[in-house]
Amino acid sequence: MSIFWLILMVICIVFEIATVGLVSIWFAGGALIACFLAMANIHVVIQVIVFLVVSLLLLIVTKPMAKEWINKDRVRTNYEGIIGKVVRVTERVDNINETGTALINGQEWTARSKNDNIILEQGEVAQVVNISGVKLILKKYQD
Repeated sequence: MSIFWLILMVICIVFEIATVGLVSIWFAGGALIACFLAMANIHVVIQVIVFLVVSLLLLIVTKPMAKEWINKDRVRTNYEGIIGKVVRVTERVDNINETGTALINGQEWTARSKNDNIILEQGEVAQVVNISGVKLILKKYQD
């Protein structure tokens, strides 16, 4: 039975390396402990129970810490804060001709109108209703 647990552990590790998403590493730890129990000739039912309990405990206890450690260098863009802001159109926004830019927070963004039939002229103010990729989606601003 210890060979089974070792194979399961290797499969979990290989799967984890292939996915890099903190998916199966917890089960590799459970399989390692179950392998030790198998080497000590502990009953198979107990091995399975310990495998499940250890895997679950590792998942609950270490996953939040691991995610924080992995994401420590992640730069948040906070683009959600732009939605609802009022911007100045710096180039005519025309979805049909695929033109348009707007200035927000000192940066110029590609801009498109929420509705294809509405054109926003240079100098007009508009409100950001969404962001699609790197494009601001705008609507005419109403006080």
